[in-house]
Formats: sequence, C-alpha cells, structure tokens
Amino acid sequence: RYVEVKPIFFIASINTSTMMKLAVLATLAASAAAFAPASTGKVSTTLAAFEGELGVQAPLGFFDPLGLLDEADQERFDRLRYVEVKHGRIAQLAFLGNIVTRAGGHLGGDIDKAGHAFDSYPNGWAAIYGADAIPVKGALQIFSFIGLLEIAVMKDMSGFGNEFPGDLRNGTFKSAWDKFDEETKMQKRGVELNNGRA
Repeated sequence: RYVEVKPIFFIASINTSTMMKLAVLATLAASAAAFAPASTGKVSTTLAAFEGELGVQAPLGFFDPLGLLDEADQERFDRLRYVEVKHGRIAQLAFLGNIVTRAGGHLGGDIDKAGHAFDSYPNGWAAIYGADAIPVKGALQIFSFIGLLEIAVMKDMSGFGNEFPGDLRNGTFKSAWDKFDEETKMQKRGVELNNGRA
C-alpha cells in the first residue's frame, strides 16, 4: 500500500506584513549573535608551544583547523613545516608556469623528433587532457621527471648545515643567503610561507 502525502504550506497563509516582521526579527537575532561573547577554552600546551613559530600571524594567529598538531612534538611540527614549504613552492611554480604559458611564453624548438613545437600544444588543463593534448608518452616523461625531482633533488638532506625545515639548498647557494641578517631572513621566510598558503 502507498499513502499519498499532500504538502501543506503554512507560509502561504501568512500575509506580507507578517513575513517582513519575521525577516527583520531573524536578521536582528543573527546580528545580535555575532556580538555575543565567545567562549574561551583553555589552549592546550601543545598548541601554546608553537605560538611563537614563524608563520603565526594576525589575524588568525596559530591556525590548525584540522588538529594536525594536537599532541605533536617539535619533530612533527618541523616535518609538517617542511612539507608546507615544499608544496607551497611547487604551487607557486605551477601558478607561474601557467601565467607564463598563457601570456604566450613557450620554450623554443620542438618537443619531439616529429617536429611538434612547444607552442603547438594548448595551455592549462587542455595540455594534459583533450584533443590537442601532449601525447601520453610525453606526459609520462614529464611526471617521471617531477617524481625524480621529488625523490632525489627537492629534499632536506641532513649533514649539509641546513638552517630550517624546508631549507633545500643542501650546502649550495650559501653565499647569497648568508649576506642577509637574521631579521631579513625571517622576513623572507615569512613571505615565502604566506605566498605558498595563498
């Protein structure tokens, strides 16, 4: 057996004046709730331990919405900071590459021995997927090269005097970085973190 359910619309019987009054009342209630005092809970000692780290900035302060640092030690924080810096750099390079190719900048010459020029392929997602996309073997070469960089080059190697998590110089380019004072180094690292987060 099936029971037929007939919709009942109570709102249709309310006149316009009453609806307006209810809308104003709901708006006032919502705006009053915005100014209600927020409950202040205790900050855990783990989170308080990272309040002075680089990247803790106004207006958010220490921001860990997923709770990745709950009950974490300094080693865990350094690992997550390393991953944040590394992936922020990758995101910045990907964005820059997209901007450059969309502005018409391409490598000169041919991409393969068949004579296909670099600029004969479309920009953005269409270069990966679509009718005019880079051939599968070419895409595999690109992803393999990125994997090689991930495994062998872009890693924080111990024993090279790296100064902070994400310092991928690994003993190289020391003369340029050493010219800066400590305040300038911290400012530059903070800018890099914020650019990678944006």
